Amino acid sequence: MPNVQLPPKESNLFKRILKCYEQKQYKNGLKFCKMILSNPKFAEHGETLAMKGLTLNCLGKKEEAYEFVRKGLRNDVKSHVCWHVYGLLQRSHKKYDEAIKCYRNALKLDKDNLQILRDLSLLQIQMRDLEGYRETRYQLLQLRPTQRASWIGYAIAYHLLKDYDMALKLLEEFRQTQQVPPNKIDYEYSELILYQNQVMREADLFQESLEHIETYERQICDKLLVEEIKGEMLLKLGRLKEASEVFKNLIDRNAENWCYYEGLEKALQLSSLGPFLPHGTLEERLQIYEEISKQHPRAISPRRLPLNLVPGEKFRDLIDKFLRVNFSKGCPPLFTTLKSLYYNTEKISIIQELVTNYEASLKMCDFFSPYENGEKEPPTTLLWVQYFLAQHFDKLGQYSLALDYINAAIASTPTLIELFYMKAKIYKHIGNLKEAAKWMDEAQSLDTADRFINSKCAKYMLRANMIKEAEEMCSKFTREGTSAMENLNEMQCMWFQTECISAYQRLGRYGDALKKCHEVERHFFEITDDQFDFHTYCMRKMTLRAYVDLLRLEDTLRRHAFYFKAARSAIEIYLKLYDDPLTSESKQQEINSENLSAKELKKMLSKQRRAQKKAKLEEEKKHAERERQQKSQKKKRDEEEEEASGLKEELRPEKLERIENPLEEAIKFLIPLKNLVADNIDTHLLAFEIYFRKGKFLLMLQSVKRAFAINSNNPWLHECLIKFSKSVSNQSNLPDIVSQVLSQEMQKIFVNKDLESFNEDFLKRNATSLQHLLSGAKMMYFLDKSRQEKAIAVATRLDETIKDKNVKTLVKVSEALLDGSFGICNSQYEEYRMACHHLLPFTSAFLPAVNEVHSHSAALNHTSNYDVLANEM
Repeated sequence: MPNVQLPPKESNLFKRILKCYEQKQYKNGLKFCKMILSNPKFAEHGETLAMKGLTLNCLGKKEEAYEFVRKGLRNDVKSHVCWHVYGLLQRSHKKYDEAIKCYRNALKLDKDNLQILRDLSLLQIQMRDLEGYRETRYQLLQLRPTQRASWIGYAIAYHLLKDYDMALKLLEEFRQTQQVPPNKIDYEYSELILYQNQVMREADLFQESLEHIETYERQICDKLLVEEIKGEMLLKLGRLKEASEVFKNLIDRNAENWCYYEGLEKALQLSSLGPFLPHGTLEERLQIYEEISKQHPRAISPRRLPLNLVPGEKFRDLIDKFLRVNFSKGCPPLFTTLKSLYYNTEKISIIQELVTNYEASLKMCDFFSPYENGEKEPPTTLLWVQYFLAQHFDKLGQYSLALDYINAAIASTPTLIELFYMKAKIYKHIGNLKEAAKWMDEAQSLDTADRFINSKCAKYMLRANMIKEAEEMCSKFTREGTSAMENLNEMQCMWFQTECISAYQRLGRYGDALKKCHEVERHFFEITDDQFDFHTYCMRKMTLRAYVDLLRLEDTLRRHAFYFKAARSAIEIYLKLYDDPLTSESKQQEINSENLSAKELKKMLSKQRRAQKKAKLEEEKKHAERERQQKSQKKKRDEEEEEASGLKEELRPEKLERIENPLEEAIKFLIPLKNLVADNIDTHLLAFEIYFRKGKFLLMLQSVKRAFAINSNNPWLHECLIKFSKSVSNQSNLPDIVSQVLSQEMQKIFVNKDLESFNEDFLKRNATSLQHLLSGAKMMYFLDKSRQEKAIAVATRLDETIKDKNVKTLVKVSEALLDGSFGICNSQYEEYRMACHHLLPFTSAFLPAVNEVHSHSAALNHTSNYDVLANEM
């Protein structure tokens, strides 16, 4: 209880303060606080001071808020209200651990306070303190046994702790209290039944799950899910005949779902591979697909799936029918449908032979074969055949042929977006990103209202380092009145931001790249924080399966590719800034001016003045635009005060790229990767690079061991191992126990070989892989500078035995020749560039330049672009 008991008048005012806070009427709340505190008797009233602080926090006055709340707590340390308010304040600033402590202190003073218990349970589930969450939900259940949220919350706690039996007992106990007629469908009751069934399946109670779903089938809304659960459980229980009937019914509902065919094959015992198959299984499987195809003549899946199974002539017959039908009706995604067959060289050659014959015959007589009679094929059939062949040869890396076919298709139909889209894609794979962006721009100009092609065009522009043009392209679909870049950040458009990061990184604009990395990191933080909205909502709406799925997704959120790309780029940039810190602008100008003549210096200063003037004008324009927006929104802000306590620190590129401790910043991005993406070897190799610079030998050892366990033959790992071993041997002041551990563990990896022998073995073992040869050659030069010529000869091999002579790998080699990995080797670089130009005449990185200096700078500008090819090569 408060030290000073408020009389009725002030007590009513205090209740109004609470009501104003709940209704977000913060200014009114402050007025009532002032009315209480202006009375000398209650000027130090703790709970009112605390509520004033909480209200000020909602108006963005963080410092004042903490001051008043702490003052209130000091004046009335035995008030549960003050402790609760302090917890709410800490929670609003994401200090969840501190908030939990405050709530626990509040509960010591008022152990049965429902609101505090609810708030505590929210924080516990948010922080995944599942044991604490279970205890809190138990208290809530004892206090409010008639509320369904009490039962559901307690059951979910046990489910998340994997105590399935207890969770099922609680759910069944609660279900029995629900008054729902047997033949009536109630959505919330249906969700409860399905959640019960999910817990049963996770507990491997297959028989109970099947009986449960059959018992309550009539009361479940999602009839499709009921059938899918039945099929799955019947398979698990070995009741294959019944399972086959269920999957046949599911195929009748949706003949395009591949999972249903997989279930049907398992039920009919046709999908097992190996020597124990009964004779004729393949024929039986094909017969099933043929029957389904007759029942569903318009379905593609029953005609596509057999193509995975059959070899040789049987494949030729089936693929011939499949291709003819799709070419005749004009099916743009045909190649995408068949792309998964391209692991098999025999099938590739059959497809190529058939389709090239179609093209020749269609040109000659408008039939798929010269020996056919009947109705001729329409002119569009030839178009789609040429489109397919362009995709086919692009997939095989035969880019000249791919361009010939796509150009022929464009000549016949210059208004089809797909053709220009494909031409851009071919140029991207060739390695000419400027040309790729040009053709993608041509594609989007044919339909400026298509958001997909607009986004693709923006992505291609970013990959060609055309950031401003990409932003203008996206501005066609962003909100008017704000810059496209800001609006895309508000919308958490992370594909755009990750591409921006890579573009800025290639251009050496590290501050801008880091700004985008931190923006992406903030998006993931916000997504995690947004769980708060669902902890109560999902229990109220009974969307329990979705809620549990959400919690599990949030636990692994930073496994997402967007986060990995942003984190990797951030780590690489911080490592670069550590190795080569940026000098201040004034120092850089002094360095530059010392090496210039008077005329050149005058010209440079004039150029700087113009640039400053232009920047100033742009800044003034932005400022005016910002003021206009602020004025237009002022009225809305006055009407409804928004919670501003979560305002984030502004990200300034200049500050980010001149950070004092880049390695510490890199570790912040690394930690989520080590926790969630430990199965990716790059995570551990990035960790090694950080710890290598920090001189943390045991952490370096941990990183290379984890990477070695994933892929012991990785080329980047090979470089790390040699650098690590060399670093250990050069270090003389390590503690004895550390030296002993390092020696024992390194012996397991190097097997008593010296570094030169270890590197030679690596080169011999990977004599046909250019990526591995490049890493081995780098280490050859690293270990012995006198072997430069031999190392360069190994790295620049282009003979027929090399298997990975693709754009990406060849460009990596040319980068290495320029970045000092082999010392100074200008003449060797030029020879290699000419050889690569002969192999890949359209690749911009290998095009001859006007002069040698331009050639080197152009190559450096282009080569760093080619990581963008990694995803789709």
